[in-house]
Amino acid sequence: MTPWFFGYGSLVNRATQDYPHAQPATLNGWRRIWVRTARRDVVFLSIDPAPGHSIDGLIAAVPDADWAALDLRETGYARIDATAAVTHQAQADTIAAYQVPPADQRSDGDHHILLSYLDVVVQGYLREFGTAGAEAFFSTTDGWDTPVLDDRAAPFYPRAQRLDVAERALTDRLLAQVQERQ
Repeated sequence: MTPWFFGYGSLVNRATQDYPHAQPATLNGWRRIWVRTARRDVVFLSIDPAPGHSIDGLIAAVPDADWAALDLRETGYARIDATAAVTHQAQADTIAAYQVPPADQRSDGDHHILLSYLDVVVQGYLREFGTAGAEAFFSTTDGWDTPVLDDRAAPFYPRAQRLDVAERALTDRLLAQVQERQ
């Protein structure tokens, strides 16, 4: 039996991963949230239980149940069972998602969102779900009061991608809209 994972951030951008059979799916009863931890000075994009809410993302197979590379990529997260919460069209028996453990989250600190990371996420949602999907990413994510560090010229995010002019403009517009509401 091949396990699957649900990606809701950078894993939605296929240019950052090559897991087989990736396809759209929905995680029900959860919302995304930017969270601070003691592990680093940038925030993690995580998920929190939220009855009545859902988020779109991708599921993909983990060949030979070899979680090592994905667990390494998702350092700082705990792998949790999300099988019952994911709506999908795949032949997937088990689906995991990654969440920053609530005990590791903190409310203080001078943390920030890397714009290079946000660019990757928005590009993935735009390519998978169109403009409406990118807009939904922003509306189904909490924690937008977190400062954003513009590192586009020299990205800190190791899987940063080149965005075209339209992709950058969309990210900038959607980010400005959520920041205006804070």
